Amino acid sequence: MAKRTKEKPKPAAKSGGDEEVLGKAYDSRLMRRLLTYMRPYTGHAVLSFAAILLKAAADVAGPYLILVATDRYMTGRSTTFVPPFLQRHLSTVPLTGITQCALLYMCALLMSYGLEFLQTYLMQWTGQRIMFDMRSQIFRHLQRMHVGFYDKNPVGRLVTRVTSDIDALNEMFTSGVLAIFEDVFVLIFIVGIMLWMSWPLALLTLSVLPLIMYATRLFRIAVRASYRRIRVAIAKINAYTQEHVSGMSVVQLFNREERAYKDFQSINAEHRDAFVDQVQAYSLYYPAVELLSSIAIATVIWKGGLGVLHGSTFFGRTVTVGVLLAFMQYAQRFFRPIMDLSEKYNILQAAMAASERVFKLIDTEPEIVSPATVTATPDSGSPCAIEFRDVWFTYQTLNDDQRVWVETAADAELAASTDIEWILRGVSFRVARGETAAIVGHTGAGKTTITALMMRFYDVTRGAVLIDGVDVREVALDTLRRRFGVVLQDAFLFTGTVRSNIRLGSEWITDAEVEHAADEVNIGDFIRTLPQGFDQPMQERGATLSTGQKQLISFARALAHRPEILILDEATSSVDTDTELRVRLALQRMITGRTSVVIAHRLSTIQRADTILVMHKGQLRESGTHNELLVERGLYWRLYRLQYKDQEDTVIPIPAEPLRLQPGD
Repeated sequence: MAKRTKEKPKPAAKSGGDEEVLGKAYDSRLMRRLLTYMRPYTGHAVLSFAAILLKAAADVAGPYLILVATDRYMTGRSTTFVPPFLQRHLSTVPLTGITQCALLYMCALLMSYGLEFLQTYLMQWTGQRIMFDMRSQIFRHLQRMHVGFYDKNPVGRLVTRVTSDIDALNEMFTSGVLAIFEDVFVLIFIVGIMLWMSWPLALLTLSVLPLIMYATRLFRIAVRASYRRIRVAIAKINAYTQEHVSGMSVVQLFNREERAYKDFQSINAEHRDAFVDQVQAYSLYYPAVELLSSIAIATVIWKGGLGVLHGSTFFGRTVTVGVLLAFMQYAQRFFRPIMDLSEKYNILQAAMAASERVFKLIDTEPEIVSPATVTATPDSGSPCAIEFRDVWFTYQTLNDDQRVWVETAADAELAASTDIEWILRGVSFRVARGETAAIVGHTGAGKTTITALMMRFYDVTRGAVLIDGVDVREVALDTLRRRFGVVLQDAFLFTGTVRSNIRLGSEWITDAEVEHAADEVNIGDFIRTLPQGFDQPMQERGATLSTGQKQLISFARALAHRPEILILDEATSSVDTDTELRVRLALQRMITGRTSVVIAHRLSTIQRADTILVMHKGQLRESGTHNELLVERGLYWRLYRLQYKDQEDTVIPIPAEPLRLQPGD
């Protein structure tokens, strides 16, 4: 059969640039989706919106009351800017009228204060609820993602989605969206009143707007670039700090402190320089707007003052002292929202970028999910049989053509000749109920991958993995994984107590069962010597415990959950000989009445296994008992000669023949 050549799959685009992408300042699609999170709190949002509208009206009432008090009571000039309903309620006596205007001004200020408090409280409350909902959704989604997802996505980046990106969205909800409406309403009210009082002076005030808009555009460009650099620098700082704090013992062992410090200074300098550029942009923009607004106010004072002094009209409109004073205050208040809008632009831009990253994560579907139709499994509580049928597996993401071809390939030799990097190739074996199987082989032979496929952390590329005759792809994930107990080489302990680390959230495990499991693995006596016994708090990853103690607690955890299948992935490789002797008896208790799969390098663990599976370059090369494999003088015999001979108490006689390596070994 002619060999078929397949095009190599293109590597996935690197996601390292996610932190650099800012996107548009406003994306209607993303905004509509974000607003769905506000739907449960619509009442609070509507009330906050009404408070903003009323506050904007209260903010612009002050200068108008000054106009009325000045022209009606101080200068004695009649004004056309007092509506009839206000004239009816204001006194004709100057002293009383001025007092009434002052009281109205005070009421407007108090109203503005109260509405500001109401709006801020409601939006902060709503923002915190939205943050809670989104973070809960992301964390739940991360729990549903398959293990392969975490192979491709750094933990630091995922943590950023739950922390920094959600904070950016919270700032948009609390200080962005509705605050923009407040600024817009204030601008509309001010422009309307100024046009009503004197449209020529209003146009004169607005004459500097083109220059302000141009300065704002330059400011946005500069801040956008510096913001991107700041975000990238922060990501680098977090990653570098996390890596070197975690590996501090290695840093100190190899005297890399000075080198690491210089590298950190270089990364930190990137953040400093980017932040300095942002500060420079702000320091140039705000004074520029202040200068232009001052020029507009000075122009209004000049033209309006001339009209007041000469008692003339300005384009047909009479300019009074009250009008001039009101214009001066309105002009000052008009330019503040413009500067705020520039700041809100940055908040919106950061929020849109954060929402795009968050929704990209949420929209990523897990590749490993429970089947729609679940196949009934045998009653739990009894040992399970494990079977691999012609299993082929690769971590590579196959394109559609490759996947179809692999599933329909006629012979394994042809499949092996492709450019697909196979981790397992045609692996078939069976472990009967209650038996113990040991898997041995060199690093990279596929030992751990076999156990991962049993628990369906990954799906086989070709073939099938069966538990009690049922394909694992036809069993609900929680049901399947509940049947397994796993002890890894690197025992992982969570923050909490010793008891909570053994129980691990399974409330059906009683305190007595927790203590019994600890006694069974010979760690109970040690735990009782701790100041608080089983309620002793654990630091992060069990930092105060030795490696052996953490491993024994991990054994107790697996035993307490009463698994039907026990997997030990080099569980004794990190403990000393004395601890291993203590663990050996515990292992015998644990594997009794259970189907067990053991990955280990130490002969003391695997030589008593019912069957030993010898993996080599992704293939199952040999299987049998310890003695049977030694007699065959194959790969296991060579591994024994190289690694295990000095560890065995009773050595089986081996003929003194030269070692013969087979082709491809």
